[in-house]
Formats: sequence, C-alpha cells, structure tokens
Amino acid sequence: MPLPLNRLAGLLVAAALSLSASHASAQTVTLKFSHFLPSTGNFQRHIAEPWCAAIAKDSGGRLACQIFPSLQLGGTPAQLPDQVKNGVADIVWTSPSFATGRFPRTEALELPFSLPPGGLSGSRAMWEYYQKHAQDDYKDFKVLAVFSASNVVISTASKPVLTADGFKGLKLRSPSRFAALLIGALGGTPVNLPVAAITEAISKGVIDGAMAPWEILPTTKIDEVTKYHMEGLSNQPGFTQTPMAILMNKAKYDGLPADLKAVIDKHSGAALSDLAGRVWDQGNDEARQKMTAQGNKVLVIKPQDYAVMKAAGATVEADWIKQADAKGLDGKKLAAEVHAIGAKYLTK
Repeated sequence: MPLPLNRLAGLLVAAALSLSASHASAQTVTLKFSHFLPSTGNFQRHIAEPWCAAIAKDSGGRLACQIFPSLQLGGTPAQLPDQVKNGVADIVWTSPSFATGRFPRTEALELPFSLPPGGLSGSRAMWEYYQKHAQDDYKDFKVLAVFSASNVVISTASKPVLTADGFKGLKLRSPSRFAALLIGALGGTPVNLPVAAITEAISKGVIDGAMAPWEILPTTKIDEVTKYHMEGLSNQPGFTQTPMAILMNKAKYDGLPADLKAVIDKHSGAALSDLAGRVWDQGNDEARQKMTAQGNKVLVIKPQDYAVMKAAGATVEADWIKQADAKGLDGKKLAAEVHAIGAKYLTK
C-alpha cells in the first residue's frame, strides 16, 4: 500500500535533515594558527605541525590547521593575544611578556633566578604555576599550553661577558621587562627589539648583543653576528626565562562539538607544554653544538659572578612584589610560589 503523500513528504524532509546534519558534522573545521617566527623554525616544524597532524588524525580529518608564520595575518607579536581574542586567528603562539601588564600573575614566571634552566623542567614548572595561580590572566582565552622558552644565554658580538661586571656599558636586547631590569641592575643598557630585528641591530652596531635562548640564535641568524655566548650554571635557576603561551579563541573552541573539543583537550595542556619543552631542549642542544662547531665561544659563568647576578635579581624581584601588591595581587606569595615550584622541578 503506497504511503500517503504527507507522510512521504515528512519522511523525505526528515531524511534530508538527517543527511544535512551528518554532512555538517563531517565538515572539516580549519583552524587559523598564527605565530611570529619563520616556518623553518623549530616551533612550526616540531610543535605546531605535529600538533596539527595529531588533531587531524584523531578527529578523522574533521580538524585541520592553516598555519600563518612570520605574522602573515598582520600585527605585531604583542598584538597576537588581541588577534586571537577577536577572531582574526583561531590559535596563536605568543609570549605574555610581549604584552606588558596584560598578564600580571604570569609576570612572576619572568623573575630572575626563579626557574630551572631547561626547557622541559621550566615548562613543567610554568604549567603548574599557571594552573595554580595564573588562570585569571587568561579568562578571555582557551589556553592550550604555557611553556618555557628555556634559560637565556648572553650573546655578544665582540666583547665577551666573562663576569658580572662585564655587563657595564653594554647595550643588550632584552626579551622581557624583567630581563631588562636585570641588565640595568648590572650596569648594562637594555634595548627592546622584536626578535626579527635583533640580527640587523647587532650587525650595524646598534646593540652589542642579546639575551635569548640557544634555540633562537640559529633561527634568527643571531649566531652569524655574535661570537661569544655566556650561559648559566646547569644545576641552578637560570638568569631569566620567557613564558610562552599557545592560546585559542574561546568562542571557536566553545562552538566545537564535544568530540572535537575532546580531541583538542587530549593534545593540549600538560601534554603540549611538555612537547614544547622537549623541543626547546633539543633545539638548544643542537644550536649549542652548531655554534661550537663553527667557532663561536661558549662561556659558563663562575659561581661568584652568578652570586652577584643573583643579588641584582633579588632587587628586581623586590620591586616587582611592590608593583604586584599595588595591583591587588599578593606579590610576595606569587614570587615565593614560583621559587618553590621551580626548585621542585630543578631536581627532576
């Protein structure tokens, strides 16, 4: 017996809606991923691209990335948080340090001589601190990772920094406000420059050198314009570290179906922070070996000079505590927490 026309029409509409819903759920969600370094750098090759491949695989191809290196979506490194918040990008890699004052609790991670020098150990310390004390800084974002760019090395073109007194009179690029304060406390002149401008500034003699992790030196060709590199003690907290963050547009994440959110979550958080830390450690080792092989001089600070630098760092920390207190934060508690968490991972 043939179906009544109205019932047949209803079944056809239901089938069409079901097919449409199935098609929509199977559509690929492409995430625009912006960052500030070249596509040839370790971040894109060994962190962003593997992460994108992992979420694509686990989502059955329903998640994909379109990566925009070297700020191809416009803006500056300091503007990347706004870029992702406003939906220009879906995901960004940036440093909270670039946007002074915007992430006040996270600033404690920049305090001199507070965290272990390694990328992995530093990243684990930073992720723990973020979870316990800094989540309010990121209420406008979905945080995918908070990790360490590892301890900085002091790289100079013609004058080696052999002692704490060696900073006097030097113009050094600073990666953060707190590194700048440390340079100033040691008698040097800090210069704020974007990563992409460091090499040219050194080659033209505008600055004498830079504070930056080993890993970044070959990526930006700083190794080609510097000869000397002073690093800290391997068993002590580093001079200073720069926190990094991978942030996702909150509305974009919230709009995903539950199974795709689960894929993002599986490959983010502590897992992604660990991946980044390991990549930085490997990049640091490879960069150090490369520069040693090409004749650059690697210097290790003497314990007595480390103590002098650490005392200068203590004055920087005391000033930050006052500033944090003025913002309604418990600066002393946050600084103490960074040191305690850092000490825990220094031994691991």
